[in-house]
Amino acid sequence: MEGGINPEILTAAIIAGGFLAAILLLVYAIRRARKARQRQIEEAGEDRPAPSTKAKKPGLRAEDVEPSEAPSVPDEVPGERILPSPSLSYKAGGQPATEAAPTEVGTPAQPVGPSEKTPAPTVPAEPAKPKVAPPAAVQAPKVSLPTDKPRPTQASDKPKARDVAALSPGLARTRAGWVSRLGQLFAGKREIDPALVEEIEKVLLTADIGVRTSQKLLEEIRASLNKREMSDPAAVWAFLRRRAIEILRVEGPRVDFTRNKPFVLLAIGVNGSGKTTTIGKLASKLKADGRSVLLAAGDTFRAAAAEQLEVWGSRVGAPVVRGKEASDPSSVIFEGIKRASNEGFDVVIADTAGRLHTKANLMEELQKVRRVAGKALDGAPHETWLVIDSTSGQNAIAQAQIFTQAMAVTGIVLTKLDGTAKGGVILGIADQLGIPVRYIGVGERVEDLREFDAEEFVEALFDHAQEE
Repeated sequence: MEGGINPEILTAAIIAGGFLAAILLLVYAIRRARKARQRQIEEAGEDRPAPSTKAKKPGLRAEDVEPSEAPSVPDEVPGERILPSPSLSYKAGGQPATEAAPTEVGTPAQPVGPSEKTPAPTVPAEPAKPKVAPPAAVQAPKVSLPTDKPRPTQASDKPKARDVAALSPGLARTRAGWVSRLGQLFAGKREIDPALVEEIEKVLLTADIGVRTSQKLLEEIRASLNKREMSDPAAVWAFLRRRAIEILRVEGPRVDFTRNKPFVLLAIGVNGSGKTTTIGKLASKLKADGRSVLLAAGDTFRAAAAEQLEVWGSRVGAPVVRGKEASDPSSVIFEGIKRASNEGFDVVIADTAGRLHTKANLMEELQKVRRVAGKALDGAPHETWLVIDSTSGQNAIAQAQIFTQAMAVTGIVLTKLDGTAKGGVILGIADQLGIPVRYIGVGERVEDLREFDAEEFVEALFDHAQEE
């Protein structure tokens, strides 16, 4: 129709107006629903969650969790904890931005009509938690590892009992010899008479303790014990045990293989004393402790001495420096110390030719070895150990006296204690020379070379004498 309103335009305008009215009505309904929900929350007196500083979504609302439904922290999940607020208010904590937020209900992006039901509250399986260290780091302070359980006092007690038990079989012959004979003298006696004192002296002398040390012990018994104690065999036995510990506990600095690098140890002694075998066993122990060891075959005169040391070196993984047969022992030891210094070895153990303590010229040659070692490394040798065969009895004391006059002996190694009933020689050496016993040999195995401890030794020697 010309000049009138086009019906199609009118229809389009009506439809557009209807859509606009519907949209306005929907917006109005959403706003009313939101205001009604807000009034409901305010009337209930519950707090709204604090918004996250890094996320625009609001946190978990307090009405979604009932106070009686406070989530508990599973024991197997370390590092999680219940929020401290008893009313389950999340204002102070909020949700950490790095964690996934729990399921949310009724966010502003979702239109919710007044007649729609609020979905069932979603209770999180666990509360929002801050970022924590890995579980292992959290559990470490609470769980005691097996290595942390023993206390220092317990650790020192248990190994001692085990050491005594292991040491006891190696001293069986010595214990069954003079120690057992002393025990038999005291058994059944009600008092110590002069005849019994003479018997005690005989036993001490036959044990190769030495005349000087035996007489010293008897004089101390008479001077230290009163009349009542002298009539008690148990008191005399206890006194001998206590004095044995005091004699064997020679004061001296503890050997520290780390105080020098390389640490040079010189082993001396007569042929047949077990010197080379002792060096091999000691090298094995040091290697087991993580130290690098080099062996110097300075015994160039005894047949197959260098080969024997090489067998030990191959067994424990320690290189051996050796020279030609009948060559100068000092040059071999000099070369060994220099190589150890250049290659960074921790310990050098130098074997030396077996010396007859009655031959002055051989003892002078041993002094030359010591001087040459000092030229190779200032302060070397740091330790000089005299290896003595305990089966040699009184001769062992004579050897020790001559060697200590020629060399600055810092320690004694007593071998083959398992093969003799005259192990009392250890008392004579310690008493007359005042040199600490470093190691004792009570068997063929590497572990049978044992670091000497006076208390353990006397306990294994005396305390089990009555059991055999």
